[in-house]
Amino acid sequence: MRILIVEDHPDILANLYGFLEPRGHQLDSARNGYGGLALASEHDYDVIVLDVMLPGLNGLELCHKLRTELGKPTPVLMLTARDSLSDKVAGFDSGADDYLVKPFSLVELEVRLKALVRRAASAHALHATLRFGELRYDPGMQEASRAGVPVQLTRTGYTLLRCLLAAAPRIVSRETLEQAVWGDDRPDSDALRTHIHALRQALDKPFATPMLQTVAGVGYRLVQPEPDPRPSERDAPR
Repeated sequence: MRILIVEDHPDILANLYGFLEPRGHQLDSARNGYGGLALASEHDYDVIVLDVMLPGLNGLELCHKLRTELGKPTPVLMLTARDSLSDKVAGFDSGADDYLVKPFSLVELEVRLKALVRRAASAHALHATLRFGELRYDPGMQEASRAGVPVQLTRTGYTLLRCLLAAAPRIVSRETLEQAVWGDDRPDSDALRTHIHALRQALDKPFATPMLQTVAGVGYRLVQPEPDPRPSERDAPR
């Protein structure tokens, strides 16, 4: 798991690193709420461990901002010394997914984190609508659109779009896309290039700026369309 830990107590932070890192998890950490918010906005994590009592921006406020302002669905497990029902309700109301009272078992913490990640992965795979910039793809309905305009694709096109959207704006290698479409039975010919061409025609041809970008020798990625530099009729000199 890639885990973000937002905790200001140095001993607790050291214990979490000492237990979780040797078990293969990748950790980032922040010692205050604003630092945690910055990391969560810049990177994608599998799960976030969030202390309630933080300097600057407390855990409840941070979690609320993650959900409402950043739209981050990342599972959040809150740590707190408070164990009253009202404290737990406040944590869940802010958008937390689980709650662990200090002092806690590190073994139990890891078990809970793994359960949160499994649950989130299942929900995402089954229900999540993927969005990036003007692009939207609903895998359940097999419907895609750009700037509200429907985009019609083949079954292979939808598979490629889903892989690219899930990673956007990161690069997706040719090997990853081929695996997603054909599994281990990959064609000998350069069939992927043909399907990418068809996807580009559907996504980019009707619009002024392209979103599907080829990264030579590596793969493909989606990018945010750049504004049209041409002046509009309203801005044109009279």
